[in-house]
Amino acid sequence: MFWLEIVEAMVEMRSPNIRCTTLLVILGSLALGTSARAVEKSAARPNILFIFTDDQSHRSVGCYPQAHPWVKTPHIDRLAAEGVRFEYAYVGTWCMPSRAQMLTGLHPHAIASMEMSGPYPGSSYDPARCRFWPAEFRRAGYCTGMIGKWHTGGDTGFGRDWDYQAVWNHAIKAPGCNEYYNNQPVSINGAPAEIVPGYSTDNYTGWAVDFIRGTNRDPGKPWYLWLCYGAVHGPYTPAKRHAGDYSDTPPVPVPEDIYPPRPTKPRYMQQYGVWKRSANGRPVRGKSTLDDAVRKYNRAVRALDEGVGKLIAALEETGQRDNTLVVYTSDQGFAWGQHGYAWKYGPYDANLRVPLIVSMPGSVPQGQVCPHPVGGLDLIPTFFATAGVRVPWDMHGHDLSALLENPSAEWPHPVLLEQTRWFYGADTRRVPPPQEARWSGVPWWVSLRQGRYKYIRTLEADEIEELYDLSVDPQELHNLATEPEFQERLADYRRQCLAELARTEAEMVENLPAVRSGAGRE
Repeated sequence: MFWLEIVEAMVEMRSPNIRCTTLLVILGSLALGTSARAVEKSAARPNILFIFTDDQSHRSVGCYPQAHPWVKTPHIDRLAAEGVRFEYAYVGTWCMPSRAQMLTGLHPHAIASMEMSGPYPGSSYDPARCRFWPAEFRRAGYCTGMIGKWHTGGDTGFGRDWDYQAVWNHAIKAPGCNEYYNNQPVSINGAPAEIVPGYSTDNYTGWAVDFIRGTNRDPGKPWYLWLCYGAVHGPYTPAKRHAGDYSDTPPVPVPEDIYPPRPTKPRYMQQYGVWKRSANGRPVRGKSTLDDAVRKYNRAVRALDEGVGKLIAALEETGQRDNTLVVYTSDQGFAWGQHGYAWKYGPYDANLRVPLIVSMPGSVPQGQVCPHPVGGLDLIPTFFATAGVRVPWDMHGHDLSALLENPSAEWPHPVLLEQTRWFYGADTRRVPPPQEARWSGVPWWVSLRQGRYKYIRTLEADEIEELYDLSVDPQELHNLATEPEFQERLADYRRQCLAELARTEAEMVENLPAVRSGAGRE
């Protein structure tokens, strides 16, 4: 039985290097008469550092070709040079569901009991029905830590899911305080929240560096740390040391469809838009110009980049760099002018596409780019494979190990995204009427990305579908769903989207509003 468990654990491990190292550790331990339990806790088991930012577009990271040429993120760029950068990554559509997905491995339509409750952004869930997977890592011998923004209910799971927490719980409004960047109310290990002075990005980095160095964790165990920065969410407050950065940069290019109408898009997009032309012809939103907003946003990324540098330095100084899988991504992207938005939430790449970088020297190729679209839900089974821990329930993502060994390998899996506002589980069974479903004018929708094409279905009756060829139209300006010669491909992508909803047991698949005649029917 003991040998069977060894073989199963080795098979589940992602990297051949890790498997080989583990075998040597096992054989050495057996020679010394060490118990199986001691072998399981061996330091050869990899750590996982999951860096999760907020509202960060791929355009704010210098190693992405779409970034403004003046963007400076040397430490994140170095991480990409030492790992795999995913060109097309999609995690979620806004803060709360993105985090709920990262804790469950499930799309929102399958997350039971999660709901908004009380004044926004209050939320709750039943931990007996909505299990968070870090508890499984604890049972497998990992020390689990969570630092930063929490946005999935008043119960943060300390002692059940996490061995250590330093949490700003965004789901609970502290009187007189709802600040992303300064003087936050922070709860340490489940204790009542107390105001912690200072800049939040720096505070989170400091606590994470301490954790990496061995503070607040069992040094004899491998560890998993989920570091949830609040940056670069609005109000995009930069650290004082970065307040003058990018002041002399050239004007930001104005997106082609910043102003309506957009005749080939759904009805809500015909008039959607938050930008106006100023007297000098430049876009403004309230008192903020597009140029000032984009500069401020990117200034707030500067402290994130510095934080990555400190985290990697701590791993190197403690001898853990080669044994730690480092993942850098965000809960969703953010549009600045594209399609009229200054928001996430919309179904377009400008709103949703995030940076995704994975690094582990000796186990993950260095300096390579993966061209395949992948989803945030793919990270969770990848973590389980890396740790050699069995996945505890059917999850919706796909283990990325094959792409982390060969970024150009075949990858047949589509990426499904859905926008169901703040509805989860059984509450997504039927699409509510527009007055309940829309948020700031944007309806529910589902999308599917596979290969070069992206399909979008707005979940309102008699509405047009969308199909884009991102290889020639990365800005998603030319809706192919309106063209006769693409009706066969449109029907194929519609079928793929319905199949993916069915695979992940979305009850809404039986109740979707019909699409508009002329754009193809089911």
